[in-house]
Amino acid sequence: MRITEVVIEGLFGIFDHPISLNTEERITIIHGPNGFGKTILLQMLNGLFNNKFTEFRSIPFRKFEVRFEEGSTIWVGELSESNTLQQDFLQNRLEHTPLPKTPIIINFLGNNGQTDFFTLEPINADEIPLPMIEDRTGLERISTEQWLSSHGEILSFDEVIDRFGHLLPLKFEEPDWWVQVKESTKIHLIGTQRLLNISSRRGTRDRYIHGRFPSIPWVPTVQEYSKELAEKIQEKLAESAALSQSLDRTFPVRLVEQIGHSKLTEDQIRDKLDELENKRSRLEEVGLQDKEQDMAFLSTPQIIENTEEVLSVYAQDAEEKLSVFDEIADKIELFKKIINERLLHKKITISRQEGFSILTTEDKPLPVTALSSGEQHELVLLYQLLFKVSPDSLILIDEPELSLHVAWQQQFLQDLQEITQLASFDVLIATHSPQIIHDRWDLTVELKGPETS
Repeated sequence: MRITEVVIEGLFGIFDHPISLNTEERITIIHGPNGFGKTILLQMLNGLFNNKFTEFRSIPFRKFEVRFEEGSTIWVGELSESNTLQQDFLQNRLEHTPLPKTPIIINFLGNNGQTDFFTLEPINADEIPLPMIEDRTGLERISTEQWLSSHGEILSFDEVIDRFGHLLPLKFEEPDWWVQVKESTKIHLIGTQRLLNISSRRGTRDRYIHGRFPSIPWVPTVQEYSKELAEKIQEKLAESAALSQSLDRTFPVRLVEQIGHSKLTEDQIRDKLDELENKRSRLEEVGLQDKEQDMAFLSTPQIIENTEEVLSVYAQDAEEKLSVFDEIADKIELFKKIINERLLHKKITISRQEGFSILTTEDKPLPVTALSSGEQHELVLLYQLLFKVSPDSLILIDEPELSLHVAWQQQFLQDLQEITQLASFDVLIATHSPQIIHDRWDLTVELKGPETS
């Protein structure tokens, strides 16, 4: 479900912000003074569809509304006095178990007029034995009020309940319509804390011992992403190898079936072999194949004439094997292009062993952690956009200008447009920087304060 508009009313008891997304160009920029709610708005949008409801419980607001392209609407707010179903629910709920405060309601209005709602009720810490959280969720308790997930996130009690409440003995069930909405609405938040990450490769760590909790293994994000890219390449190589084995096993049978029925002419076979060699060369350039991994075919007229069926089947198989790399090759190529345009006196290279590496102008290796904070911000942001985002998502980027040189800020939107065309997603940006906006004020929405008479 593609989001077309986000509206928040009564934020902090003051602000009303209607935001229409630029669905045609796929990029929308919100800007305004500090304290007007840019970051909170992104966090609430991310939280709504990723089970992170802490902001809805802690931030004063009257209504938060999300409208979709096909005509349906989701909105979050308190119980409506005019909605008899909601009032009946609250009355029945209070008769059985009094609530510490009024629950938050998630409402749905379908494009066919269907309406529904469910409640987000506050949970108290004394309702759940804390050891049960570790036992049932796999989270690791790292302090008296914090837990660590396998993905490296530090979660508060409220965040644990938001994310893992379905595994705990809570009286909370998500209706089918809400599950379907969340599954079809992909939201990915890129926050301001980008340069440090919790290692996903940490070993088994000691539990709470002698009154002390173990330290948290923070690592540079560029280092984690480099290893992650190497893993992604290895996965594609394994996929290609499995496909190659399958095609090689059936090659004799398919060759026999092809004899006398070649679908490709001699010229088509020559062209196809040339295309394959160009594709191999490109894969070598982006680090997906080693040089001399495959020997080139000598497509002379004599060979073509005598082995037409063999070359026809070979070309079709080779094309299928190499097509496994199409998507990741496009992303790596654009990643390298943008980063190398930014780096001065150094360059980025890609390999299956190292992921991405940095070389000086003399081709000497430079640790990725030796890059400046601006270079690391650029690299981390581009990596997330290209390799960690699903197609048809809405990407939320908070302050992309952090640590970036003015010239890099001015280039950001142009780079982003290339990425959105390749990866096919929408973007909502919150920024203070006129350099990020540059000459594209047509993409902006200004967050304004209350009108004064």
